Amino acid sequence: QVQLVESGGGLVQAGGSLTLSCVASRTIFSRNTMGWYRQAPGKQRELVAAITSGGRTKYADSVKGRFTISRDNVKNMVFLGMNSLKPEDTAVYYCNAASYDSSTYFPLSWGQGTQVTVSS
Repeated sequence: QVQLVESGGGLVQAGGSLTLSCVASRTIFSRNTMGWYRQAPGKQRELVAAITSGGRTKYADSVKGRFTISRDNVKNMVFLGMNSLKPEDTAVYYCNAASYDSSTYFPLSWGQGTQVTVSS
């Protein structure tokens, strides 16, 4: 059974910071590239950051230099540090398995996500 629990979202002013956390089941976490996705109202879900089991990272151009993805392979957790937040970062953020080589891979099952709202 896929289990994903995201936390850490909230309301923050533009320029502020947040750190998101995700606990994933061993089934999904083990040996998998993990990613953070986001979906803004009226927009498609998009992959914003990915990290391989070995620690290689990749970012969408829109967040490069501002967001940092990391993972704890012992605790089955993945994190997203977000700095210099912009109103356009407002979205529901989800963690899940990801493809390092494709930004169009979307798993079938998802957690509830965590809302990030950035005020101007």
